[in-house]
Amino acid sequence: MKTCALVIDALFGAGLDRALSGPGLDLVDEVNNSSCPVLAVDLPSGVNGASGEDLGGAIRAASTVTFFCQKPGHLLFPGRKLCGTVTVADIGIQPGVFGAINPQNFQNKPSLWQHEWPTAKLDGHKYGKGHAVVFGGPMSSTGAARLSAMAALRAGAGLVTLASPPDAMLVNASHLTAVMLKKIANTEGIAELLTDARLNAVLIGPGYGVGDNTCDAVRTLLRQQRAAVLDADALTSFTGQPERLFQMIRDTSAPVVLTPHEGEFSRLFPDIAGDKLLRARSAAERSGAIVLLKGADTVIAAPDGRAAINENAPPWLATAGSGDVLAGILTGLLAQGVPGFEAACQATWLHGEAGREAGPGLIAEDLADALRPAIAMLVDKTGEG
Repeated sequence: MKTCALVIDALFGAGLDRALSGPGLDLVDEVNNSSCPVLAVDLPSGVNGASGEDLGGAIRAASTVTFFCQKPGHLLFPGRKLCGTVTVADIGIQPGVFGAINPQNFQNKPSLWQHEWPTAKLDGHKYGKGHAVVFGGPMSSTGAARLSAMAALRAGAGLVTLASPPDAMLVNASHLTAVMLKKIANTEGIAELLTDARLNAVLIGPGYGVGDNTCDAVRTLLRQQRAAVLDADALTSFTGQPERLFQMIRDTSAPVVLTPHEGEFSRLFPDIAGDKLLRARSAAERSGAIVLLKGADTVIAAPDGRAAINENAPPWLATAGSGDVLAGILTGLLAQGVPGFEAACQATWLHGEAGREAGPGLIAEDLADALRPAIAMLVDKTGEG
């Protein structure tokens, strides 16, 4: 094998659901220990096509050729890394076959949700594009909410208000221009603010603080029947009492999106195990919310069983504040009336494109401005104006 110029791996395909053993595993080890590049057919042998899991020994391919469309195993880690560069070959299967099989798994790309993109109208005005509210935390942790608020505005919300505790008003005012400020002292203030029906999408969590006060604030928000994004501290505050949160979500008719990273997910859903796609889908069904399970292979799952896998996030998005920007983009899209699942998919894709545009070395403050080219691309595709 040391003299080979190329190894073609067609040992097992996407249907493999058991660990390799015996001569098959020995062959995989021999290939991986050689210096030969590998072209995998369908999927690298040893990768589960439904989950991307390494089934106890898998080929490490330089390239993979698959057929008709990508499978979850091409998009979810570690399968995505084991595949190398993936090429989809046309073998004559017509796209109309999707209508017959009614798939529930999707690759997160514009063709999935472009029909729900909030197209700007020539005679539109800011009040027709929604009013998002971001609830901020104390003076010592104000930056996260400002990142979210600026991202909501850049994502197209007509107006954005940062609801700020009294002690944080001055520091927030010194950093904000287009984002409005409103002093909110307690949960009664939240309810009073949201008597204005024009405030149609809310975000709570980034820098808000962890504890019973946050739980009370979430309950107050969800009772107002607004499209809501619960992120960061708003998720951690329900550690040990997740069913309390899920009941609040069931009691609201407005869309609710949870945006956990893996640590937050394990605190809300400690008993849900399995691959990432299964876990996100199970969590959405249990909670009644859209679940956006973050990571390099973010999965967005809806309670009705739909799930989308995202693949455009560059590695340099792994930086402080990046998730706060994502939550803000999502809130801005909800304010414009985009349905919950589609808004979560759009926000995740835009966040990835903004990361690509900002490039290596980005910090979270770069992302809102970097959204502009990604949004311009979508505007060109929809023919706005």
